[in-house]
Amino acid sequence: MRRVTLVVFATLMTVASVAVLAQRRVTNSKPEPYLKQLFPEAVAFSPLEGTPLHFKAYAVDPTKNPGAKPIGYAFWTTDVTPKEYGYHGPIFFIVGLNLQGRLTGTILDFDTEPYGYFSIQPKKFGAQFVGKSVRDPFRVGEDVDAVSSASISVASATRAIRDGSRIMARQFLNPADVK
Repeated sequence: MRRVTLVVFATLMTVASVAVLAQRRVTNSKPEPYLKQLFPEAVAFSPLEGTPLHFKAYAVDPTKNPGAKPIGYAFWTTDVTPKEYGYHGPIFFIVGLNLQGRLTGTILDFDTEPYGYFSIQPKKFGAQFVGKSVRDPFRVGEDVDAVSSASISVASATRAIRDGSRIMARQFLNPADVK
């Protein structure tokens, strides 16, 4: 009877895991160019893994040097802040975060915003986050430029980048190192 219970439990856990993964929308199955853009000095990246889901960037190949420490982390805003929606749905940014809690970049991969072409899609929107600390306020109209009047999209994208970065920093960074 115990063996049957274990088999049933394992089956239920497998089905639940598949159901959770099936809900994750993948917009870019080959993010390596983005990762390289976020961490140009990196020679290797981990697969998307962990909680929250993330990539690790390495200056030394961890397969050749198992003691290699990451130089930063990258994550999809939709994986770390999945309930943050713009005017028309989720906005998929990939964000780089170094070990000092500073953003190395933000790259918009996908959105369905009706006015995204003049609000969150221009490169200057994402570029303004480079070098920002997770301790910065990230307030639209103050330290984040509102590049358009599409305020719902801009505010949502800013919250996703800010909240995602702070969640990642709390999870993986040493608070004493965060500048």
